[in-house]
Amino acid sequence: MDLALYRKYRPQSFKDIVGQEHIVKTITNALASKSTSHAYLFSGPRGSGKTTIARLIAKSVNCENPILNKNGIIAFEPCNKCASCLEMIGNKAMNMIEIDAASHTGVDDIRDLRDGINFSPGKSKFKVFIIDECHQLSKGAANALLKTLEEPPAHAIFILATTEIHKMIPTILSRCQRFTFKKFSLNEIIGRLDILAKKEKIKIDKDALRIIAMNAGGAIRDAESLLGQVLAFRPGDEHITAEEVSELLGLIGNSVIIEFIDSIISKDFKKALSLLNNLNEKGIDMIEFNKTLIEYLRQCLIIKTTQMSEKDIVSDFGFNKDEVDKIIDQSSKLSDNDLRKIIGNFLRAGNEIKSSPVPQLPLELALIDSCSEK
Repeated sequence: MDLALYRKYRPQSFKDIVGQEHIVKTITNALASKSTSHAYLFSGPRGSGKTTIARLIAKSVNCENPILNKNGIIAFEPCNKCASCLEMIGNKAMNMIEIDAASHTGVDDIRDLRDGINFSPGKSKFKVFIIDECHQLSKGAANALLKTLEEPPAHAIFILATTEIHKMIPTILSRCQRFTFKKFSLNEIIGRLDILAKKEKIKIDKDALRIIAMNAGGAIRDAESLLGQVLAFRPGDEHITAEEVSELLGLIGNSVIIEFIDSIISKDFKKALSLLNNLNEKGIDMIEFNKTLIEYLRQCLIIKTTQMSEKDIVSDFGFNKDEVDKIIDQSSKLSDNDLRKIIGNFLRAGNEIKSSPVPQLPLELALIDSCSEK
């Protein structure tokens, strides 16, 4: 069975990490100077590279022939050739232990971990314990982990990862070196998808990659999963277009949103209603459509109020040339007050869709209000 793209092409070197430059620089400097911490806490949204960098640290601290570059941004790289690195790449390393705290929440699980910590790592220098979703540990388990973090053996390194740092107990936070991971920009995700498409020898339009990136919520892993679905639907050397991606995954492209906004600007309720009905008949999720619509309107408001240049619009939002021209034109035709009211209408609709017996009804009511705005 083929591996998912995010597993097949998981970065094996720090230079392959997309974004998170501040974290990569700090950690590789620490590795190069042999001043790694005994405990790290990685927080940030899902799919932002927390586990990937944790695995790279685990590989690096036991690498037999590291590559040093003291004057570069990336000061340390694992060689990916020694026995220790090859064990890590092949998922056969005995001295890297990954624990999913979502399914190991109890005190007994942490006690078992503490018992295992005392055994030496054998031929390697360190044992690395990666605890994912650590905010889900029970109170008793968290306190048991705290005791271990306070008095760890010299050969142990802990890397805790969480998407909800506010749920962590303060005493654990104080024992760890903390790093906050950010969401990826649209262009960073598109760049990563383009690399994977070339590695898979797939011909896919840049606009198709943009649609996938726009619907990934700032998470590269989610974007890679969506691309994997597309490749599963369209194997071989067929050229993949933006329209096919929208149809295969049920995603919304900018062209549909632009047409919908045009109908609101011209107060053409009949045309906008027809667009909504067509999307509903195609099985498009009305909640996702509404989210995409609100994000586009938000971008219109930002462009209008900040007077962004075309270059900045492309950089921040990833639009192509035609889309840039269109969003600038639409923004000029709507006042700040119009945009705020329309966004408010569809925000309320988004809250009402889940409880509505007819999912598109709140959107239709928001559409009526938006087309009636003076």
